[in-house]
Amino acid sequence: MPVLDSYQLTAAGAVMRLLLPILAVVLLVRLGHSLLFHRNLKEVWAWLILPDGKRLAITHWENTLGSRKSCDLCLKGEKISPVHAVLTRMDDGTWVVTDADSKKGIVVGGKKVQSATVKYGQNITLGDVKVKLEPFGEKQQEKQTRFRQKEGGPLRPFVTIFTLTAFQICLMTASLASAEEKLPIFLCAMALVVGEWGLFFLYRIFHRKGFEVESVAFFLCSVGQCVVASSAPNELYKQTATIFLGVGLFLLVGWMLRNQKRIRWMRPVAAVGGLALLIFTLLFAKEVNGARNWVFLGGMSFQPSELAKICFVFVGTASLDTLVTRKNLLFFVIYTGAVCLCLALLSDFGTALVFFVCFLVIAFLRSGNFAAVTLTTAAAAFGGMLATRFLPYITRRFESWRHVWEHALTGGYQQTRSMMCIASGGLLGLGAGQGWLKYVAAADTDLVFAFVSEELGLIFATLMVLYVVLLGVYVVRSAPLSRGCFQSIGACAAVSILLTQTILNVFGTVDLLPLTGVTFPFVSNGGSSMLSAWGLLAFLKAVDTRQNASFTVPRARRDDP
Repeated sequence: MPVLDSYQLTAAGAVMRLLLPILAVVLLVRLGHSLLFHRNLKEVWAWLILPDGKRLAITHWENTLGSRKSCDLCLKGEKISPVHAVLTRMDDGTWVVTDADSKKGIVVGGKKVQSATVKYGQNITLGDVKVKLEPFGEKQQEKQTRFRQKEGGPLRPFVTIFTLTAFQICLMTASLASAEEKLPIFLCAMALVVGEWGLFFLYRIFHRKGFEVESVAFFLCSVGQCVVASSAPNELYKQTATIFLGVGLFLLVGWMLRNQKRIRWMRPVAAVGGLALLIFTLLFAKEVNGARNWVFLGGMSFQPSELAKICFVFVGTASLDTLVTRKNLLFFVIYTGAVCLCLALLSDFGTALVFFVCFLVIAFLRSGNFAAVTLTTAAAAFGGMLATRFLPYITRRFESWRHVWEHALTGGYQQTRSMMCIASGGLLGLGAGQGWLKYVAAADTDLVFAFVSEELGLIFATLMVLYVVLLGVYVVRSAPLSRGCFQSIGACAAVSILLTQTILNVFGTVDLLPLTGVTFPFVSNGGSSMLSAWGLLAFLKAVDTRQNASFTVPRARRDDP
């Protein structure tokens, strides 16, 4: 272990190591307040008038109608099915009612239909119940808009982004103090600050006030820059460029999620694209550290399987009328099996596990069948046992699991060194660039939790994990209020990938789980992982329904029919 140098013995160094976790806590509290403690006010889009004159508020773009109490619009009638129909608001403001394989069907305009456009004031007969769709009203809409503007949003967003900038400057200063090449660190850190402020003001131009999930990502990206500056300074420019490419991908995916028709069109394209990426990897990838998932082109390397995660989430999304009229998940199960088979052939079982957890989340949200999900999990566990039996690479990982100190020079080398460095870093760390773990293979990717713990302290590394957990809690709280199933399922699937990667990375480092080679979102060194994390972040942005908070949620049109 290195001897403490003069930087670490100075009062300035000690203050900096104490200031970083304090700023991280302040920023986390502010972001958590904005994301978790605003009032969840529902949006009302129209009224459903019952036979007795009672009005039911329609608060989603996709709504189930039936006798079951869990339906969005519960109707009472002897001939009403538990889930009788789905009422959907289209992108142009029109409404479409779709029969959900009910026993008595639906009648619109005097004709029995499977699916039909419904005009305001037109009667809809479901079984023996006749209802009518009525507009919410322009004055009521304006009143609701004014009320929702007071529901709570970002907690003084300028103060929050100033806090983030102060943290980034302190982190840059800590990195500069021990770096030999100072110019790349300064330029890349300043580029990130300018980029985030540019995105923030772009949102303000378009009257979008929500910047919390982006702030979480930029915070973690700043930590990632610090890690790369210490472990591989020559890759700092590339990592920073990838962050900006990731932001571009984030905006592109968010634009796709604004339109329901665009999402439906994108799903088959994403399905083909995701498999194509994995097949391309099978044909042209080279093996690195036991897994054959790296493609080298023109002196640059990338992992197509990382981008396939975004495609997988697109494939898993579904509209409500699809869910209630076609209960089976056959296509998605087959697609998931093909994806996992490709990853197994690539010996990338860490990524395969991430995909499978995402599949379980999507399968449960799409079917609600806990028994089927349990059976699928059991089958996957059996497949995993077979893999450990016949694949030596996987077997070696499990042989050293929970026994790394007995294999300290072989299979447990990375984890034992990681835990030693975590202990040497203590609560506040040795200082940016002062660690020893950077000399161990994959320290800035697979072992990044230990890397940060050693240099910035265990407190700071734990806060880094809490930032990802904050995204998970935000999605759980916001998904039920999203405008449609596309957004809810997509956000839950995307955050499940981010959380699973974080769990595997952190717990694998400290030997609570086998070391799988999975990266920490936004922090680990790697362009493909960075692009994937930013692309998945767009799905989280899409469930933010606060007034004018998210650019992925189109604003209501005042001229809706």
